[in-house]
Amino acid sequence: MHASSPIAAARIAVRTTAPPPAAPQPPGRRTAGRRRGLSAALTLAAAATVLGTVAGPAAAAAPVPTVSPLPAASPVPAAAGTVGERATAVLPAPTGPFPVGTSSLRLADPGRPDPWHPERTRELMISLWYPAAGAPGPRAPQMTPSAAGHFGTPRGAGSFNYGLPPGRTDWSATRTHARQDAPALRAGGPHPVLLYSAGLGDPRTWNTGLVEDLASRGYVVVTVDHTYEASEVEFPGGRLAESVFPDLAGLQDPAAIDAVLRKAVQSRVDDVRLVLDRLTALRAGDGPVIGSADGALPAGLAGVLDLDRVGMAGHSAGGFTAAQAIHDDPRIKAGVNLDGTMEFPLPDSTGSTFGSAARDGLDVPFLLMGTDNPDSGGHQQQPSWEAFWQHTRGWHADVTLAGSRHGSYTDAEPLLPQLARQDAAPAATVTDDIGTVRPERAVAATRAYVASFFDRWLRGRDDHLLDGPSARFPEMRWVP
Repeated sequence: MHASSPIAAARIAVRTTAPPPAAPQPPGRRTAGRRRGLSAALTLAAAATVLGTVAGPAAAAAPVPTVSPLPAASPVPAAAGTVGERATAVLPAPTGPFPVGTSSLRLADPGRPDPWHPERTRELMISLWYPAAGAPGPRAPQMTPSAAGHFGTPRGAGSFNYGLPPGRTDWSATRTHARQDAPALRAGGPHPVLLYSAGLGDPRTWNTGLVEDLASRGYVVVTVDHTYEASEVEFPGGRLAESVFPDLAGLQDPAAIDAVLRKAVQSRVDDVRLVLDRLTALRAGDGPVIGSADGALPAGLAGVLDLDRVGMAGHSAGGFTAAQAIHDDPRIKAGVNLDGTMEFPLPDSTGSTFGSAARDGLDVPFLLMGTDNPDSGGHQQQPSWEAFWQHTRGWHADVTLAGSRHGSYTDAEPLLPQLARQDAAPAATVTDDIGTVRPERAVAATRAYVASFFDRWLRGRDDHLLDGPSARFPEMRWVP
């Protein structure tokens, strides 16, 4: 979340009025630079005034009315402030040996009310990115047309989370390097499966550069939109589900904030488990995914899913989600947290502010990747990461990208400097979002470390990058 956003301002108010917790930082994108983790305990703070429920004892006293039912759909308004030709940006090319395909599916969980709109059944959109057969075809857009239109408005993540001027960028023009619905490459399969969860408010498309690169190296990567948290989610037929959070700024009750944050984490973990259940059904040939966009995956894709080798990565709140999902679901064998804290504003019944993943640790390999955001860094600088470090029994490592900020592990790193050169992003905003690290070096380091980790623990291929400090990537500080 950008420092100028109204929710960021509300967050500062919350932190000055809240009683001191055992560990002071809530799981959000915090002060100075983009906030971390569950995006400002204030993004959610506000949410608690109108969203139903949840949480632990700390939140029990906070009345939280439910939100009113949503209309069936709403059109995306034209981007405000569009004058003349809008800026465009290009994603960096994947570096692996395989062409990439992509396909999107709608998933529904008939027995589960949506946590943010309980009058509705929970539904998600996911995208699968995978090694593809070399058939020609159109390159898929990074975002669908309606989603791209919303992303660039004042209510979209481009402005709301990253502080970009609304209407100055044509987000629909950004293409991926993947072919839409291309047949899956069966040679060399089955392929390990990686799940990806974005930061709070960011859509599943906002780390396409990293996701495509992993797919080009031989992984099937499944990106998950957490509906009504993500900036926008476009469903088949053009229906757009917008994030609830832009309407919810203003709450300063710490107990209600805590309640909504705990609900957010739990709903994300439940989403991940739903995705794994549906992938398992697809792999077993038990028929189409319930509620899928077209009832089937591209040719050969279900057969190359190796669900015995599943990993998960996430940025910010998605990093917390990765750790918590691994804690709660043994199907996930390894994980990466890209700059996400793992704590809540107030203690629960155990007396701890930490999520149970941090409190209990994990038995599987896990990589922590911090930034030079003032509230980030290595595990010694973050109470929840230190607890996780001390309690985790599986292999674990910790690195920090020098000169980075909270957005450096996302598509903000390669795209925002391009927009700045076209006067579509203020230089100060870009620095606040991604710091001073050279974009091409940040992208290369992020890709190398994430791929090295999963190659080592899901494929038995060790390039020794994670043995200690590396001369190849002096930007990446090894945290002992």
